Amino acid sequence: MSLAQPQKEDFAALLAESFATDSLMEGAVIKGIVVAIEKDLAVIDVGLKTEGRVPLKEFTGPGRDQELHVGDEVEVYLERIENALGEAVLSREKARREESWVRLEVSFTKNEKVTGQIFNQVKGGFTVDLDGAVAFLPRSQVDIRPVRDVTPLMHTPQPFQILKMDKRRGNIVVSRRTVLEETRAEQRSELVQSLEEGQIIEGVVKNITDYGAFVDLGGIDGLLHVTDIAWRRINHPTEVLSIGQTVRVQIIRVNHETHRISLGIKQVGGDPFATAASGDIRKGSVVTCEVIDVKEGGIDVRIADTDLTAFIRRSDLSRDRSEQRPERFAAGEKVDARVTAFDKKAHKVAVSIKALEIAEEKEAVAQYGSTDSGASLGDILGAALRARQEPGDDADKDEE
Repeated sequence: MSLAQPQKEDFAALLAESFATDSLMEGAVIKGIVVAIEKDLAVIDVGLKTEGRVPLKEFTGPGRDQELHVGDEVEVYLERIENALGEAVLSREKARREESWVRLEVSFTKNEKVTGQIFNQVKGGFTVDLDGAVAFLPRSQVDIRPVRDVTPLMHTPQPFQILKMDKRRGNIVVSRRTVLEETRAEQRSELVQSLEEGQIIEGVVKNITDYGAFVDLGGIDGLLHVTDIAWRRINHPTEVLSIGQTVRVQIIRVNHETHRISLGIKQVGGDPFATAASGDIRKGSVVTCEVIDVKEGGIDVRIADTDLTAFIRRSDLSRDRSEQRPERFAAGEKVDARVTAFDKKAHKVAVSIKALEIAEEKEAVAQYGSTDSGASLGDILGAALRARQEPGDDADKDEE
């Protein structure tokens, strides 16, 4: 009895099945149909002899919760066509990872940002879920400044920049700091373009140096040079400024290309020299001054009712040499002096107590006699002093 020979139709069916099986390559992402839900497993038919089972949790995750139903089409990763139990070994997680790698490689090539979520802390940094693909975020790339607590950043979708990709090793390195720096640069550029020379705005003192201070104008810093803090002379910016202080400044210069900004505080209040030149603080006038500082070579003073300062040298403290001692003055003391020089363009004013004393002596001599007439200088000055007494004082004496 001869064995039954297979029919042509049977052979064709077997050949077609063989081709179908060969097309389902291990290590590839394939499509399948959910044919059943068994507790926490999804039974998926991918066209093989037997179905495969995939944990339902692989279809869920941050921002990708998916409720499966019988009949749904899904993409899975075919790890093995058949295991020891005769079932196909499938993985939705690996399929998503493969899909993500394809998208991420395109974004990496185009230098585009990608969205991910920080979900765990590891040695040297953190792990980021890029919709299936896991990337490494170095601690130095988390923010522009060191971050002590990253808890607020965890499990929150946010943009990242891919720094490095190595599919063979399965390594992806991302940066959040690069994205923040780029955003900050865009904001800085927009802010600089909106600034104009002469504009007055508010800022916060961010840092103080020997030569001035840096003021935060809301995302970009401007340099406030020590010479532009006040019209009067100051030795160090800390004399009038402190970190965190809010100040009104004027834009002196702005470079829209280099983003360099020069600021001034003294310009906000106007030029006191211009005001003084139109008032009574001219050359030869008498002014009241407040002693600011006492030094070996003289005293620093501020002219009353102005922001003008001057330095009275030791030799100008008195016409009497014995009185030319700075230490006889104290900070806060009020003294009268004569303006001996006033240069509006150079912003310089010079005052002298000695010049005032000499001028008063000449005036007294001219009005009340001279030493040539036999009167002593003491008599002359005494007469001038008595003449300066207020009218009320003279009236009191007459009543007596």
